[in-house]
Amino acid sequence: MEFMGDRATLLETGRFGQPHAGDVADAIDVAVRVDHMGKDRNVTSHDNTDDNSADTVETAGAEARHRSAADAGDTAAMSVLGALLLRRGDLDGAEPYLRGATADGDRAAANNLGVLLHQRGYADEAAGWWRIAAVAGSAAAAHALGRHFRERGDEPAAEYWLRQSAEQGHALGAYALADLLEHRSDVGAERWLRTAAEQGHREAAYRLARALERRAAEECRKTDGVGRLVGTGPVETGAARDAVRRARRGEDGARPVGVPKGGAGRPGRRDEPGPGAVGPTDPALRVLTNAETASGEHPAGRRARDGAQGLPTDQGSALLDEAAQWYRQAAARGHRRAALHLGAILERRGQLKEAGRWYLTAAKDGEARAACALAFLLRDAGDEESAAVWWLRAAQEGDGNAANALGALHAARGEAQTAERWYRAAMDAGDVNGAYNLGLLCAAQDRTAQAEQWYRRAAYAGHREAANALAVLLLQAGDPVGAEPWFSKAAEAGSVDAAFNLGILHAGRDDDRTALTWYERAAAAGHTEAALQVGIALLRDGDEQGAERHLRCAAGGGSAEAAFRLASVLDARRPPPGPPALGEPVAEKSECEEWYERAAEQGHRRAQVRVGMLAAARGDMADAARWYREAAEAGSRSGAFNLGLLLAREGSEREASLWWTRAARAGHGRAALRLALLAARRGELAEGQRWCARAVELGPAEVAERAARLREALLQELTA
Repeated sequence: MEFMGDRATLLETGRFGQPHAGDVADAIDVAVRVDHMGKDRNVTSHDNTDDNSADTVETAGAEARHRSAADAGDTAAMSVLGALLLRRGDLDGAEPYLRGATADGDRAAANNLGVLLHQRGYADEAAGWWRIAAVAGSAAAAHALGRHFRERGDEPAAEYWLRQSAEQGHALGAYALADLLEHRSDVGAERWLRTAAEQGHREAAYRLARALERRAAEECRKTDGVGRLVGTGPVETGAARDAVRRARRGEDGARPVGVPKGGAGRPGRRDEPGPGAVGPTDPALRVLTNAETASGEHPAGRRARDGAQGLPTDQGSALLDEAAQWYRQAAARGHRRAALHLGAILERRGQLKEAGRWYLTAAKDGEARAACALAFLLRDAGDEESAAVWWLRAAQEGDGNAANALGALHAARGEAQTAERWYRAAMDAGDVNGAYNLGLLCAAQDRTAQAEQWYRRAAYAGHREAANALAVLLLQAGDPVGAEPWFSKAAEAGSVDAAFNLGILHAGRDDDRTALTWYERAAAAGHTEAALQVGIALLRDGDEQGAERHLRCAAGGGSAEAAFRLASVLDARRPPPGPPALGEPVAEKSECEEWYERAAEQGHRRAQVRVGMLAAARGDMADAARWYREAAEAGSRSGAFNLGLLLAREGSEREASLWWTRAARAGHGRAALRLALLAARRGELAEGQRWCARAVELGPAEVAERAARLREALLQELTA
């Protein structure tokens, strides 16, 4: 994503016709260097933002000597004195000396006379003197003349003179030429940006880095490629969970929207601070240093990589490294947006301390986005209070992202009114996420009508997750016809949750084919529950290999049901185990058992029962009892029945009967038959008959048959 340049930068780029008055110090040929350096007088400042030139250091005595020589008719002295007075703003005093030197053929004086006339509003006359100086070989005059023609809209003439200036090694000419070529989408722009950057032009270094970073991103892109409703709030499963995580940390879509990633750098060591960088004693940097040291890698570093689309190729990585070098050069020269981008690249690499240093440098220079990014780093490092301070600073400077972050922070603390105020501030800053977050806040407070209003406002502004949330509200209100267009709009805009919800909507209409299409679309984008639904559908259609692929994706995404179904598929392929040979070692756990265990550890009751059965088959009765008990206590009748069997074998018939009773009352026929047998052995014939009747009722057929015979036998005993 491109950053909108601030006004100062827009003036620097020359994309808008501006008078040269703001660039006087750069347009003036620095004739005074003759005295200090003994070089040609046609030398210009290399960066339109530097003010540390030796030209400004001229003693009163030196000026007096120049004036004396100029009054005596010395051409060089007249040129130098005119340049000094022009820099000082004494146009009336400078003009006669510059005209005198120009009349004697001094090209620097001709250029400076053009600058003077341009400041007085005589642009055409100024251009005439610039042309004379440029033809005589003045690179500064060629640059000024090129700027003049560009302001007039004569781009061919502008390109000619700017190219003349650039080819003579003039940094401002190279930068202006690059800007002109970039405006026309000419690939040659990067060459001249590089030329200017190599001469120390910080804006050129920044824009060169931006171009390299865009190319790196393109290289990365080349390498890619029935459930519950989601989207009504902070959903925590599958892709919905991932979206909420991104929202909370401010990277995409909802809640605080994060700082676009980009970076900067100049050649040198990665940990080398530039001018104005903050030392490691700063409290904010100490927090980041401690977080980096404690875990080896900060969560922000992992999150940036986890959220990346595609892995960088070797070429993409090299481009990003070079971009970082140029960002560093610009940032070291005080370019705050370069410092912001450099911090973002370093954050993605997990170098949190240095990223924080550059964010802090940019933030102290007034870059609100850097303050917001620094706050997210501090929040992730556990220093929420310091994060709030920087979010507040950024929000007060009009950063909607920071305002959203403050709103989320106060909402998490239960301070709904303060949260609402900050969400509204985000909206006032032009951030549509503020409206979406207000919708979330109202929905959490059961203010459904207001939630719908804010969702609708954000959805009309193009917020895809708001469109999905609005559709969910409409569907829950019994308006599927009104919900479907919003689901479709959100899904077409890239909302994974909306695609999944469309699958649910069509599945509810028994339109399984359309439902599967939307499930497949959501699954391809990484939605866990959608992958599960696709896997189930493929299993139903007999495509076991396709089903396994999707079930693996869903299980890897954390779905317990997918892990169980995947284990069942793998389990069905295993040959039946034979009796263990004498002295044969216990077999290691198979892959299917590992998936069963993963599902069981997430509380999947059927998986817990199956893990218990596999453990019992291995002879590990303690582990089997543990899993059976967990399943039984969670309400599994099979778990309760199997636990009763284990207890009965160990002689604990009383406890076994308690679990069988629980299972039988939940509808387990075998448990009812076991209770009938226990009652018969104890002589409680009527109780036995009652459980026999229950077993006959519950089945299955084999159990019902045995229970019927037992009931008949008990009846005969009672009537004997």
